[in-house]
Amino acid sequence: QKKPIFTDENKNAMSARVLVFWACCAGMLLFGMSAITLGAMAQPLQERFGLDGVGAGTLFSILPIGILAGSIFFGPISDRYGFRYLLSGAAVAMGLGFEGIALTHSMPLLYGSIFLFGFGGGILNGATSAVVNDISTGNKGANLSLLGVFFGVGGLGMPMLLALLERWFAPFAILGAVGAGAILIGMLYLLVPFPGGKTAGMPLSMNLSHLFKPLLLFVSFFLFFQSGMEGLINNWSTTFLTRPGGVSEADALFGLSFYMFGMTVMRLLVGSVLRTVSRVGLMWTGLGLVALGLVAVQQSGPKELIWAGLFLAGSGLALGFPILLGFVGEQFADASGAAFSFAFSIALVGNMLFNYSLGYLVDSFGISQYVFAVWIALLCMGVMLFFIQKQVRPHS
Repeated sequence: QKKPIFTDENKNAMSARVLVFWACCAGMLLFGMSAITLGAMAQPLQERFGLDGVGAGTLFSILPIGILAGSIFFGPISDRYGFRYLLSGAAVAMGLGFEGIALTHSMPLLYGSIFLFGFGGGILNGATSAVVNDISTGNKGANLSLLGVFFGVGGLGMPMLLALLERWFAPFAILGAVGAGAILIGMLYLLVPFPGGKTAGMPLSMNLSHLFKPLLLFVSFFLFFQSGMEGLINNWSTTFLTRPGGVSEADALFGLSFYMFGMTVMRLLVGSVLRTVSRVGLMWTGLGLVALGLVAVQQSGPKELIWAGLFLAGSGLALGFPILLGFVGEQFADASGAAFSFAFSIALVGNMLFNYSLGYLVDSFGISQYVFAVWIALLCMGVMLFFIQKQVRPHS
């Protein structure tokens, strides 16, 4: 006899999944805030520590190293021991990192604090995605898109928070309050019924060896190029747009807000009204939106055209991580943490390599190389998506 659907047991399980999902959203919100914190705090940090351009660049280079370390660390650990203590420790680490930045006047402690909140952020980014994948019984990509909305809210919210409260509080005081909130979230995570481990007793080498399947490799290298493009847009768009004959710095920064807004809106749509649309079809549509956006951005047209282009580029890039991680989560259900860890780590390497490579190209040939770099990244994403489509078609 079939078990009734509406039982107290099923209601409790649904309530637990909802609680876990919202806990993951809080973690992704923190990661979104951390991703923009150094940029938002650049001027106060330069004033406190007397940093020049090289010193500020050193600070910016520490954060992705911490995020990469956290991304590598979380996967095998979460598969073996579960997510509760890992996520709790990551949120506390982020909070301590925020507090360190807010309170320290020591350069070594500042470096350590930036690495610490980057490390915690890398864990939160990857592990919350793996948790949402594990608790999703339907369209994993759509649920991961909803999770990704909170990254955008955090990224938009941190500069807004600093701007709204600067009349009453110093920037470092605001950052300290955010750190206290992160520590509180870490403590509350101990009460959340996150999924347990899946590979207890399995040798780590066995857990990792079966990850090297074509789908994961193609997805990881798609994200390698996507993350590289995102890094170029985040870090180099302002320089490119304010070139001679371009727009003002204020208009360029406003354009980046449109980029993040486009990413947030698209993820919200994919998680709601577009849940039933073909995921591969959405991915190709996303690449088309990015191409249209790049064409608009590279023109010397009015600022409104550039803003529209950045909105389209953000909308198209919003699809990559949640949809492709959904494919990975379906094929690697027994080791989702390790699979996500691998994909995020490869993606972060792409972000770092593209940024450093463009720096050398700009020094040698000028900021016009920005256009060349983003189109190369988009072309490579298209090639990877062609092979991904062949891998997922049997599983659609």
